[in-house]
Amino acid sequence: MIVVTSDQIPGKKITKTIGMVRGGTVRGKHIGKDILAFFRNLVGGEIDEYTKMLAESREQALDRMIQNAKHLDANAIVCTRYASSEIASGAAEVFVYGTAVVIEEDADSVD
Repeated sequence: MIVVTSDQIPGKKITKTIGMVRGGTVRGKHIGKDILAFFRNLVGGEIDEYTKMLAESREQALDRMIQNAKHLDANAIVCTRYASSEIASGAAEVFVYGTAVVIEEDADSVD
């Protein structure tokens, strides 16, 4: 599955637009990691515990969006965007969305 943030894919032609696909996850902070993050925040620098949690959340949301697109028989997703929001104290949503399409080789762009 090709996933891009642009509205076209070089060397490919969009033959069918299926529609919007999305994936998301909501994650809460782990109390142990939250305590470590609190102390790390006192001295400054990157808070590795949250960086890792958010990276995992983005990957899970992306995987869910790809599964949504595959279910609709798409072979690519264009115009991909991420969003996040705080759901409650200590919990955040990571959401990804894009347009599912069917692509094929573009005969006009062959070298």
